[in-house]
Amino acid sequence: MKHVVTLRKLKKTDQIYLVRHLNDAQVIQYLSDRIPQPYTQQDASWWLEVGCEQNAINRAIEVDGQFCGVIGVYLPEGDMLRASAEIGYWVGHEFWGMGIATQAVVMFSTIVFNESDVVELSNPVSAPNKASIRVMEKAGFKLKQVSKKTAKHQQCFFDEHVYSLNRSAFLGTV
Repeated sequence: MKHVVTLRKLKKTDQIYLVRHLNDAQVIQYLSDRIPQPYTQQDASWWLEVGCEQNAINRAIEVDGQFCGVIGVYLPEGDMLRASAEIGYWVGHEFWGMGIATQAVVMFSTIVFNESDVVELSNPVSAPNKASIRVMEKAGFKLKQVSKKTAKHQQCFFDEHVYSLNRSAFLGTV
């Protein structure tokens, strides 16, 4: 069964979903340590009202009309014409294995390249996060480098696989 994946602007009613998913150990296992733990209603409220708008493009990921995750990119500061930006995403674990993340990354890459001057998207993925590595590959990102033991998650260090997607290569295939 093919699922309909859509991206939309975040809204205040997403707060309950953010708190639920960002307190799930499976979801946050490889996410940035900048995400507070535990993740509270106040954290979600601040992020929806302030944080997600700070020089960034963010979207809620929905599948068949149901909120299931977030995808975003922080844009480089200043008037940089040839800029790289880091993309990040997460999907609630009950939605894993359905191809949702791959579809969202492809759709979101189109949005970023069309709405900004970003020339390259990148995503550092921890080596044990095989599912996210596969998402990057299926979405057309290429392995740019492997940094040894630079990703820290839950007090352990892992190799980090940096994937990138170039605007001209991507838009030439869309």
